[in-house]
Amino acid sequence: MPVPQTAPAERTLIRDRVADTIRSAILDGTLEAGERLHDDQLIAWLGASRTPIREALAHLADEGLVEMAANRYTRVALPDPEEVLDALHTLGILFGGIIRVTVPVMTDRDVTRTVVRLDSELERLREGGTARVVLTLDGAYNAWLRLCPNQILVDTVSRVISGLAFKLRVDSVGELIPSEHLIELYPVFRDAIIERDPVAAELAIEAIHMVDRTAKTID
Repeated sequence: MPVPQTAPAERTLIRDRVADTIRSAILDGTLEAGERLHDDQLIAWLGASRTPIREALAHLADEGLVEMAANRYTRVALPDPEEVLDALHTLGILFGGIIRVTVPVMTDRDVTRTVVRLDSELERLREGGTARVVLTLDGAYNAWLRLCPNQILVDTVSRVISGLAFKLRVDSVGELIPSEHLIELYPVFRDAIIERDPVAAELAIEAIHMVDRTAKTID
């Protein structure tokens, strides 16, 4: 069998770099929902050839951040209000599992930092913030991924979290997850962390994501 060349691995690295750059631009709003993505413009921006760019876009389409229709368009995905509840439930179930295995191994420093973050998020809610303000990748979700001791679980969730969190970026999310709901449950979650109670913490994060509520469609 011929010895594999290094080019595929190099191309994979380029594809991953391109995907990371485009993903970050989508999540921070540089690339807006529905914006068309043209190969020539991406090539000039990213300094990469067409092949790894198309591979990266296909990967982001699998994550739910990009929509592709052959010979028609490639664009940043448009969050669908009808998918918000399912995405919210999925995030709650996934992070319920992460929290269940993470709480027992948290250090005192981890607990202190988590409580400070939760108190800060609770204050933002009391000052008029919404679910879109506190349920963010950079805040609530990535913080738990960094603490989780189960790398397989972290890798699995990391592959889908961007697309799921992106689906929450609709105006109606504030109607689905009222700030009062979060203000009521954040202290419950916070206390479970302080008490090192993984089951209570898991149930609290699932309740925050309305896993225990009857499913309904947003009008």
